[in-house]
Amino acid sequence: MSQLNPSSLYRLKQIIGDRKSDPPLTPIIPVSPSTWWRGVKEGRFPKPQKLSAKVTVWKGADLIALVEDLDYAG
Repeated sequence: MSQLNPSSLYRLKQIIGDRKSDPPLTPIIPVSPSTWWRGVKEGRFPKPQKLSAKVTVWKGADLIALVEDLDYAG
């Protein structure tokens, strides 16, 4: 979790990782894109913010809270 900054915004690939990028992005929450979006829809994962038609982000503070919740649940 040390890689998360509460005041930063994160895109999906930064959250779930991307092995194909150069360098590869390590996942913060290792789930597939469909699992992530299902979790958002169901309210298990934080709601995103739309910055533009093609840019969706999540608040670092929301992701930190999610990781802490998952650590306590696991």
